[in-house]
Amino acid sequence: MARRLKVPALPARLPSRLPAISRPRLPKLPDADAPDVFEEMTLLEHMEELRDRIVKSVLAVGVAFIAGVFLAGPLLKRLQVEANAVGGFDVVSPTDPITLYFKVALYVAIGFALPVIMWQLVGFLLPGLTGKEKRFLILSMPFVIVLFLLGVAYGFFFAAPRALTFLSSFMSDIYEWSPEGGEVISFFLTLMLGLGLAFQLPVVMFILAKLGAVTPQKMRSFRKYAVIILLILAAVITPSTDPFNMGIVFVPLYLLYEAGILTSTLFARTPLVVRAPTAEADR
Repeated sequence: MARRLKVPALPARLPSRLPAISRPRLPKLPDADAPDVFEEMTLLEHMEELRDRIVKSVLAVGVAFIAGVFLAGPLLKRLQVEANAVGGFDVVSPTDPITLYFKVALYVAIGFALPVIMWQLVGFLLPGLTGKEKRFLILSMPFVIVLFLLGVAYGFFFAAPRALTFLSSFMSDIYEWSPEGGEVISFFLTLMLGLGLAFQLPVVMFILAKLGAVTPQKMRSFRKYAVIILLILAAVITPSTDPFNMGIVFVPLYLLYEAGILTSTLFARTPLVVRAPTAEADR
C-alpha cells in the first residue's frame, strides 16, 4: 500500500517581520584624513610577504590556465583569420603545434590573472604609503587594467593584422610569404604587450601631476619633445622599421598623450605632495 506524504501545515499567522538579510559590503577605501600609521617590518618579513603574494599570483595563473587551454584553439583560429593565413600556419618542428597551443594558453591565463597579479602588487606596496597615497593607488587600479586591455585589443584587432598585411604584401611579386606559426604569434604578442604597456601613458602622466612632479602647463610646453619621444617609443614597440607600422602605433600614443594632459588638467589640480618652495622661487 502506497504511503502518503504528509505536508506540514503552514502557521495560521505569518510573522510580521522577516529576518533581515545582511548585504555584502565592499571593503572600504583608506581614509585620506586618517593619521598615517606605518608598521615596521624586518627584511625577512618583507621577503615572506613577497613570497606569499608571488605564490598567490602563480596560483591565479594556474587556475586561469585551465580556461586558457579551452580558449587557445578558438584564439589560434581567430589569429589565423587576422593574419590572413588561409592555408594555416607553417611549422618547422613536430613539437611546434603543441608548443604554440600551450604558449597561447599561458598568455591567456596571464591576461585573466592580471587583476589578481596587480592586486597582489598593490597589497605589497600599501603598507609603506600614506592614507592619501593608498586611496589614490587603489582608485587608479581599474584604469590601469582597462587601459592595458584596450591596448591589447587594439594590437590584436587593428595594429597587428594591418601591419602583417602591409609587410606580407610588400614586394609580393618577388617574394612569397609563408606564415610560420611561431613568428606570427610572436609578432602579435610583441605588438599586443607593447601597446598594452604604452596605453598606460595617461595614468603615468596623471600620477606625475598628482605627485606634483609636473604640471599640465609643462606637459603642453613639452609637446614638441613628446612627439619625438613617442616616435622613438613607437619604433621600439613595432617589430618592423617601416613608417607605416610606426604610424599605426604612434597615432594612438599621441592621442593618449593629449588625453593625459586633459585628465591632469581636470582631475589633478590638487597634488598629493605639496612641494616646499625653492630658494629661487622665494626671490
